[in-house]
Amino acid sequence: MKKAYIFPGQGSQFSGMGKELYESNAIAKELMEQANSILGFRLTDIMFSGTDEELKQTKVTQPAIFLHSVALAATLGDSFQPDMVAGHSLGEFSALVANKTLRFEDAVQLVYKRAMAMQKACEAQPSTMAAVLGMDDSKVEEICAQVTDEVVVAANYNCPGQLVISGSIEGINKAVELLKAAGAKRALVLPVGGAFHSPLMEPARAELADAINATQFSTPICPVYQNVNAKAVVSSEEIKANLIAQLTAPVRWTQTVQNMTADGATNFIEVGPGKVLQGLVKKISPQVEAAST
Repeated sequence: MKKAYIFPGQGSQFSGMGKELYESNAIAKELMEQANSILGFRLTDIMFSGTDEELKQTKVTQPAIFLHSVALAATLGDSFQPDMVAGHSLGEFSALVANKTLRFEDAVQLVYKRAMAMQKACEAQPSTMAAVLGMDDSKVEEICAQVTDEVVVAANYNCPGQLVISGSIEGINKAVELLKAAGAKRALVLPVGGAFHSPLMEPARAELADAINATQFSTPICPVYQNVNAKAVVSSEEIKANLIAQLTAPVRWTQTVQNMTADGATNFIEVGPGKVLQGLVKKISPQVEAAST
C-alpha cells in the first residue's frame, strides 16, 4: 500500500483557515509566525479573520493556502511518510516542501513572488477562465482551437468531464458559446482575476524563472508528480524546469492521479484547506481511498 499526499491550490481558501491549528499546535504556530516575518505583514490575521474579498486576492490566497498546507503537514511528525506527492497548481510548492526539495523559507518567498507576478500579469492583460462540464477533453480542446483570433487553451484537466479553459475575456466568451452549442452540460465563466496556466501568464513565468533559478533545490525524499507532465520526478533540476513551465502550461491533474494510481498509490491524503482534491481523486480513480489529514 503506497501513500500519496496531495496539496490543494487556489480556490480552497476560507476565512478562519489555519486558526485552530495555530492555537493548538506549537509547530504550526512557529511556521506561521516565521511566514509573517518573511513576508513583512501578518498573513495570519487575514487568514483567521479576513473577508472573502481580502482572501480572494491572489497575493493573499496563494501564500495563505501554501502556509496552511505546509503547517498541517509539519504537525503530522513521524507519521508523515509519503511514498509520492503532488500538488494542484500552487499546491506543487507545498508538495515540494513536504518532500524536502525546497526549504520552507525559500518556498514562502517563491510563492509570494509567484502570486505578485501573476497579479501583475492579470492587471496588464484582462483575462479569465471558464469551467466546462460534461464533455470529453479532446472535444473541448478541438473547440478551443476554433477560436483562432484570441488566446483560448485548456488549463486544468481536473477529472474526466471537468476541464477548465483559460484565455482572453473575448476568447473565453466565444469559446463558452461554442461549447454550449456543441453540447457541453455547462460552460461557465469563473470569478477569477486572470488566465492562469495559459500563454497570457508569460510575463509572470519569466519573472518567476529568475527567482526559481536563484533558489537552492535539493534531492527529494520521494517523487513529486508534476503538473506539467503528470510524471514522477526526482531530479532537482528537472523539478525546477517543470515548476517554471507550470505557469503557462496546463495542470494535468487527471493524468497525475492516473499515473500515481498506476504506480501503486492506494491511499490519497489531502493536506490543506478544503476537500476539493479528494473529490477529484474519487472521480478519476474510484478504486482508491481518498481522505483529509
